[in-house]
Amino acid sequence: MTIHFIGAGPGAPDLITVRGLNYIKASQVCLYAGSLVPKEVVREAPTNAEVIDTATMHLDQIIEAMKKADDSGMDVARVHSGDPSIYGAIAEQIRRLEELNINYDITPGVPAFVAAAAALKRELTLPEVSQTVIVTRTTGKASNMPKGEELAFLAKSGATLAIHLSIRNLRKVTEDLIPHYGKQCPVYIIYRVTWPDQGIIAGTLSDIRMKVRSAKITRTALIMVGEVFGANDFIDSRLYSKDHRHILRPR
Repeated sequence: MTIHFIGAGPGAPDLITVRGLNYIKASQVCLYAGSLVPKEVVREAPTNAEVIDTATMHLDQIIEAMKKADDSGMDVARVHSGDPSIYGAIAEQIRRLEELNINYDITPGVPAFVAAAAALKRELTLPEVSQTVIVTRTTGKASNMPKGEELAFLAKSGATLAIHLSIRNLRKVTEDLIPHYGKQCPVYIIYRVTWPDQGIIAGTLSDIRMKVRSAKITRTALIMVGEVFGANDFIDSRLYSKDHRHILRPR
């Protein structure tokens, strides 16, 4: 039997992968993070499946539920929001499963920052503007940032930034970024991306805090920063240039 870690995507139930949905439909036990995973997704579990919201459970309880299912020969759909490889808290679960010699696999999902780019109708990498995307967060209650990954240090790159779990640290975020990106650098705050109550706030590093305070957003929001959000005079990619030759379009 197998524990299937499944990325459900950022919120819209139709953004889950076909593979992930099929695992849920075939599961005998379905564990899901109820605060972030849409109910429509787990409703696809069989009517006789045991469906458990893990929002109130600690790690030991979650692992015990997995072990109980495995001992009974049952497949488990372990459903996380977004993509489980990014702030998914699956590493500690995997470590426990390996200690218990329980099989598992991982099905990727649409990450929140990718869904945010789609909602903004923007490309995160533009030629000669930014070719790097940094997915990061700031120090919070859960854990500190490792040495060398502080936002002020990462900002030296000038890359496009997708800053998670940091909306309550917005003052520190803007203070760290302005010296490197400038006060007028575009910023987007995307609240509950792809959910029915999705909200988008556009601003700059100089005024975004005031706008977020007015909107009273304090959680479940992604901070996107970079010149790609304001650039319109970038060069065309060489990929589709008529004079660009490659193996599928030879001279």
